Formats: sequence, structure tokens, C-alpha cells
Amino acid sequence: GRGPGPGSPASAAAAGGSGAGKPSGAGGGPSRRGKTGAALRGGADPGTLAARGLRVAYGGFTALDGVTLDVPPGRITAVAGPNGAGKSTLFHCLAGTLRPSGGQVLLAGRDVTRLAAHARTRLGIARTFQQLAVFPSLTVAENVRVGAEQGRIADPGAAERALRLLGLDGPVRSLPAAGLPTGTLRRVELARALAGSPRVLLLDEPAAGLDTGEVSALARVLRALAADGTALLVVEHDLDLVADLAHTVHVMAAGRIVASGPADRVLDPGSGG
Repeated sequence: GRGPGPGSPASAAAAGGSGAGKPSGAGGGPSRRGKTGAALRGGADPGTLAARGLRVAYGGFTALDGVTLDVPPGRITAVAGPNGAGKSTLFHCLAGTLRPSGGQVLLAGRDVTRLAAHARTRLGIARTFQQLAVFPSLTVAENVRVGAEQGRIADPGAAERALRLLGLDGPVRSLPAAGLPTGTLRRVELARALAGSPRVLLLDEPAAGLDTGEVSALARVLRALAADGTALLVVEHDLDLVADLAHTVHVMAAGRIVASGPADRVLDPGSGG
């Protein structure tokens, strides 16, 4: 049982009941995943992803200018800011799809700066991208199983748990991804990331293209994952979602973090994003 187990807050959220939003308080006792994760990782700083002084420069342009932040387990950390602030560049540095010019990326204290994205996936860093990246000719279930094969733990049940958690375990599981609506494909992509039993989940604009009901369902799932001990980083334009979801918000401008703290303190309602 290394994914959200049947009795875990994540499963409760998938049911979408009246208590589904509750996991933000991390109630309900220790989950199976939390205990297993602690046993696997053993000791302090379990699963924290950290950026230390990250710099990215293209010619004369500085895209990231000394960015430092932590993405701790059991918390939802958000990065907000206008277009061109450096949010996506930071995301790609953390995911391993871009190597910084300077600084470090650390996972549980280990320097992973030079590791490629697939190697980071094996260590438990999963990601979903702003541009949907599903395999159109594969069925929903086959797409999700790809994530299980790429993940850090060989867990045959992980794909099924991810399908259940995201409400993809009905007839839709057998449909090819091609032609499915955006909201469904975002769930497929998230389920694929979760099927690898990640300890850190990086989400780039996860609410893009979703309607209000789908955004609410996404928020329930992300809260439940945090309650199960996953470290989450969300890069998001939707400031209402950020305010509703994040424990900590980092606001970026011109390649730097210019404000950090609880959402209600950092997000100025009059700023407009």
C-alpha cells in the first residue's frame, strides 16, 4: 500500500462527499502511505524538494535570479506572478527539463541538479505540464499505467488507485485519449503522475481549461494528496484557486521571489495577477 489506500483521505476526496474538503486539516489519523513513505525515507527532511539560489540566463537575459524556496511534504506550495515572471522556468528547473546556470535543486538533502527528468521521476518527483501530454492512441487506463512503470516503486495496484482517485475507473478507462475533453485529459495526466507513487508532485497550470466544478474536484484531490504526505508545488494563474488551496504562496516578478507567506497575507485582492 504505497499509494492512497482505501481508507485514506485521498480516497474520501475521490468520493466527492460533503467531507471531501476536510483533508486540508490532515485529520483522520496516519495514512498507510505516510507510514510507508517514512519507513522508506527514514529520518529528517523526508521528501522536501528545495531550490537554492537558482539562476537561469539566456545570453543577456536573466530568467531566474537567485530563487530559493522549499516544497515540503504534506503542504501545498504555490508560485504565482505575471507572465514572464519566471514561473515556468523555475518549474522546469525543478522538474529536470531545464538545467539552471547556477544554484542547486535538492531532494531530501540530495543534490539532484544534474539529474534529467526521467531520473528525478525514479526518485519520486512527478510532474504535469501546462500543455497536455497524454498518448492519444492509448486508452485512459494504458496512459495511467505508463506512469506506474516510470515511477519510483514497482506497485501493481498504484495505477488502479490513481484511476479510482480521479474518477476514471468507469467506462472511460477503456476509451482512447484522443478526442476526450480537456477536463478529462487533465485528470488522466494527473492520474498518470500519481501512478508512480511520487513523494513530490509538480503541477504547471493544472486548472487551465477546467470548468468550475472540475476546479473544485481538482482542489479536493490535491488537498487529500497533501494530507497523505505528498509535497505539492502548483504554478497557477488562477489566484482564487491559489488562495483557496495553498499553504504557502511565493509571488515572482522579473525572475525573483518578491513575496512569500500564507495566501491571505501575500495575495493582494486588488493586484489582479
